[in-house]
Amino acid sequence: MSQTLTTPARPLHLGPTEVPVPVVLAPMAGITNVAYRRLCREQAERGAGDLRPAGLFVCEMITSRGLVERDPKTLSMLGFDPGEKVRSVQLYGVDPHYMGQAANILCGEFGVTHVDLNFGCPVPKVTRKGGGGVLPWKRDLLRAILTATVKAAGRHGVPVTCKTRMGIDEDHLTYLDAGRIAQESGVSAIALHGRTVAQSYSGTARWDAIARLVEAVDIPVLGNGDIWEAADALRMVEQTGAAGVVVGRGCLGRPWLFSDLTRAFLGEPSTALPTLGEVAATVRRHAELLAEMMGEERGLRDLRKHMAWYFKGFPVGGEVRRGLATVSSLADLDAQLDQLDPTAPFPVSELGAPRGRRGNPRSKVVVPQGWLDDTCGTDLDLADAEDDVSGG
Repeated sequence: MSQTLTTPARPLHLGPTEVPVPVVLAPMAGITNVAYRRLCREQAERGAGDLRPAGLFVCEMITSRGLVERDPKTLSMLGFDPGEKVRSVQLYGVDPHYMGQAANILCGEFGVTHVDLNFGCPVPKVTRKGGGGVLPWKRDLLRAILTATVKAAGRHGVPVTCKTRMGIDEDHLTYLDAGRIAQESGVSAIALHGRTVAQSYSGTARWDAIARLVEAVDIPVLGNGDIWEAADALRMVEQTGAAGVVVGRGCLGRPWLFSDLTRAFLGEPSTALPTLGEVAATVRRHAELLAEMMGEERGLRDLRKHMAWYFKGFPVGGEVRRGLATVSSLADLDAQLDQLDPTAPFPVSELGAPRGRRGNPRSKVVVPQGWLDDTCGTDLDLADAEDDVSGG
């Protein structure tokens, strides 16, 4: 697709941090580790030439309590590549005290230069404890968390952003109040996924809500939801006035999307769609990075979940697909990739098609008893709430 912006997009300013290309890789559990962030960043920089950083690439979400209590699994997730000019981490928590402490540790001990807060997760094990996408219903708790985190990160000169959804459901919308509270609390930008928690990942994202939030606040608003191609990102920005976009499921098995996005936001035409051979080369690079990060055996096991996304729609035989889904070494991967036809064109039928999880809307969002009775105060056991999500 060759659509470009009429004028190149403006850089995204987050406190002292400037992101020349306003594109953000959304944190995704089990996906956006060091290897995948580097792979996406390499693609973005390919589209940007010497422009650095060509986007913002966020580490998978960690819990504040796990970090404060030095949980080994949490600490193991805080790895960064030497080329990451901006060390970006998404932090989850429901306790202002832990959130402030965690932000201080991230900035002071791990050199993190951007902290994003998760108020958008729709997973039932999170929402039943009052976390994720249902937390903004409690306006005072939201404000307390934002204030504590901004204050702690501010001591290090580090900007804080947050991501949220439209609300719990159509009868319990929170995004406009959340935007106002975020702005008043000193948050540098807010990202809005144009779906409710009840929608999860089903249906169509409401870009009109993103436009309303843009009109309601003075801080930058980033739009998220249904960005499958670079053209979608450009349409979102033009229709909503968003300062940039957050991309999650759209890049699964397609890290080169960041090259297309970068070129599009810089006002340049996108490159040609990759052939099967070019996709195979990207898979091989992904495998190398994972092997470097985890060791060859663990890295290749981690790669397996990406295979269906990478080769979706391509003419890959069933036997080869099974082989790719069970690779255990780089040599094994090479043997499977050698069986592919490198000249096979990209399946255009896959352009604009949803990727990753979708599911069905929920008739009822699971929240703590009495959660919806008012928008202030909570009897939530905060420590227990973080325990509930610490497993991923």
